[in-house]
Amino acid sequence: MDVNGMVKLNSKEKTILLNAPFIGAGDDISAAKLMEASTIVTVPARSVLFRADDHAEHLYCVLNGYVRLYRLSKDGREADVRICGPGDSFNECLIFGADRYHYHAQAAESCTVSRFDLQHLRTMVEDDPKIARTLMQWLSRSLLTTMDCVANDRLQTAPQRVANYLVTQGPRDATSFSLRLPFQKSVLAGKLGLAPEALSRAFSSLRDAGVIVRGRIIQVSDIAALKQL
Repeated sequence: MDVNGMVKLNSKEKTILLNAPFIGAGDDISAAKLMEASTIVTVPARSVLFRADDHAEHLYCVLNGYVRLYRLSKDGREADVRICGPGDSFNECLIFGADRYHYHAQAAESCTVSRFDLQHLRTMVEDDPKIARTLMQWLSRSLLTTMDCVANDRLQTAPQRVANYLVTQGPRDATSFSLRLPFQKSVLAGKLGLAPEALSRAFSSLRDAGVIVRGRIIQVSDIAALKQL
């Protein structure tokens, strides 16, 4: 992985890390131990953090920017598994024994991540029941979140997924708003579990609901219409 050296946290990044589920869910002592086990690194855009089947070494928490988790088919096609943004963590499934990464991870843009050595975490789990309990609670919530994502993919059409995303991005109680995507539309497609062409068709179908797309700028003129989809 092509990364820059260890960097210092700014106040916003420190807050994000402290509020990460596997740190913030525990008591102050457990949180301090977990914070001490982390290394902060910057990752240039499009750098690969690791590849599927590589020996698993780290758990990650994103502090700024976005990281793509994806798999490759035999013919080289990419399928996004998840898009991780600030506060999201990944590789939690590897804490309790798996020794190989299950997917590829790539920085969608320049980002800062907190990196935790998996072997160190395993030792902490064995030595401290409080940390073990915190991590198990976090794994349970992570599983429920994953199940919700699968359910939404099964129950919602592509336009509904896009509409739901836009609604969640708008200011509370607003009736209309303008949004600049924090990443390329190809990243949004992966985040929503859509192929890029399916995302384009979804945006087109939302024009009647008052959605206008100009590059990465999205104008939403009728939030109520989106909520009714």
